[in-house]
Amino acid sequence: MTEINVCPCTLAEGFQTYSPAALRQLFDGVEVSHILPFNSPNSDTEDNREYTRHVGRISLSGVQPKASLVLLNGQLQQPSADERGQYILKPAPTSYTLLERKYCPANEHLSMQLASQIYHIETAANAICFFRDGEAAYVCRRFDVAPDGSKYQQEDFASLCGLTKANGGADYKYSNLSYEECAQLIQKYTTASAIEVLKFFRIVVFNYLILNDDAHLKNFSLINRGDGEYHLSPAYDLVNTSLHLYEPRIFALDKGLFSEGMPLTDTHTITRRDFEEFGRRIGLAPRIIKRELDFFSAEQPLAQSLINRSFLSDPLKLRYWQSYNYRRITLE
Repeated sequence: MTEINVCPCTLAEGFQTYSPAALRQLFDGVEVSHILPFNSPNSDTEDNREYTRHVGRISLSGVQPKASLVLLNGQLQQPSADERGQYILKPAPTSYTLLERKYCPANEHLSMQLASQIYHIETAANAICFFRDGEAAYVCRRFDVAPDGSKYQQEDFASLCGLTKANGGADYKYSNLSYEECAQLIQKYTTASAIEVLKFFRIVVFNYLILNDDAHLKNFSLINRGDGEYHLSPAYDLVNTSLHLYEPRIFALDKGLFSEGMPLTDTHTITRRDFEEFGRRIGLAPRIIKRELDFFSAEQPLAQSLINRSFLSDPLKLRYWQSYNYRRITLE
């Protein structure tokens, strides 16, 4: 097992397991080990066969399988057949179409921590954990499950506009809407839409900043947590995809920011002016747009610290920092 000296959740220094702050975020203060009581899916053991029976219970998205976990007696465990999982576990994908695939969990974890700790974006509570055989995985707490185990009403943006593979094509998650049109969905279905649209604006800018080109329609959703109103759900599936893809893009959605589409030949075609226009089109006041873009374009010393303390390899830490810092400068 690899020795660690930072909290596998908050990346705070001086911890060999989850810090007290992490335990509160993830497990309501219950002391939980960062080591899972079973081996990774890549091992040929009964543990693995039991694990794979739970893969797909949540979903099977692209090349990264997800499994469900419950917290029982201070331990993250696989649920019984009739239990609803409280946590989602994402091991490293096995697809050879991805570069540096064993670092996908560390990438997602770092990206989520940057979003929450620096840019104050509400995210699913998340951490790195380790299988018994030492392989790292990403774990997050489900925000769509109530304390009593019931499920909140949640609709992703593809569902909200009635898009499926049957009527929208094989790439329906990517090819039909722009981020401007996504904001119109928020305005249509939420009561306090000005607040929710601002949250959405921040996530779209953040995804650009960290080079996440997989922010498709199913990676945004509205959720009703029992108060009778829909709100933009906490951010999830945030990752710097440029570290793993042979041909990364700028935006996940083919049309980019605007409903009529935009020319996306290379990253130099995107500037701060594009996000200013995007903010204006979705109803944000000029002073708010300026405030937000000034914040996202400002140097953030904590960003480099979090990247350096992350569970990425040293070469990937450098690539993450360089790509993030370049995108930040384009927003100045």
